[in-house]
Amino acid sequence: MRTGLTCAFVCLSLFFSAAVFAEQPVVAKRITSAPQIDGHADESFWQQIAPVTVNDVVAKIPLQLKAAHDGEHLYFLVEFPDADESRLHRALVWKPELNSYQNGPTREDSFVLKWAMSGQDADLTLSSDRPYRADVWYWKAHRTDHAGYADDKIQHYTTSRSKKSLLLLSKSGKVFYLLRNGDKGSSAYKPKLQAAYTENQVAKYDLVEPGGSRADVRAKGYWQDGRWTIEFARKLQTGNDDDLQMNLDGQYLFGVSRYEIAGRQPEPETESDVPLFGSGEVGELLRLSFQP
Repeated sequence: MRTGLTCAFVCLSLFFSAAVFAEQPVVAKRITSAPQIDGHADESFWQQIAPVTVNDVVAKIPLQLKAAHDGEHLYFLVEFPDADESRLHRALVWKPELNSYQNGPTREDSFVLKWAMSGQDADLTLSSDRPYRADVWYWKAHRTDHAGYADDKIQHYTTSRSKKSLLLLSKSGKVFYLLRNGDKGSSAYKPKLQAAYTENQVAKYDLVEPGGSRADVRAKGYWQDGRWTIEFARKLQTGNDDDLQMNLDGQYLFGVSRYEIAGRQPEPETESDVPLFGSGEVGELLRLSFQP
């Protein structure tokens, strides 16, 4: 068992260390009126902003980003191709032989923006040779989109082991631990107990309104004709110590991923509808600045 785990971590490290990382600028254009956060991008100013294209290192697809600000809020528009709209997550399937519900194959579509919180020279990958903290804005087509939010989280990549942390190996073979926690407050989803049989497939989560710092990031996605469009909005200054605070004269390092950045191996989860779910990683690094 130990040998298998070690091999898995080595394979993961080698995969990500082979990726070529570059940095490119993203400038948030100043606008005079806030967009409707609905995933439709109907506002004329979105059409006037040239997109920045990032290659997703796991999904192998182009991700297009646009950014804007009104002096108080940062707005992002994200677009990427996806043949299928996946809006269920781990829906429970009844297993008669076990007389219980088990996780089924459904996996929601997702998108992550990951912001450096510990200096502007972090590489933000899961194979970094240096520890870092990151502010994670995690949009989930099932668990958060219903409420119009992304899940606001904080990620620790550290040499200190803690409960529920995941062991990873860096590019040079050093041991690190990955821990990601939700921000203070409440999430937009809660697992519900499904003991007795009602039907062959049932929802795993109760969908609710998020609260507190975990509800700092508004987001809404719209899928049509094989393409996702997602809009994000967040205050530059949230006042919460588990968030990255932004100023108009600052620059901020970040990365993006089509899939959840969970530290799993970049191998297909063959039993799921979205095989690469959970194997996301930051590829090209980006640096945000604000138009005066």
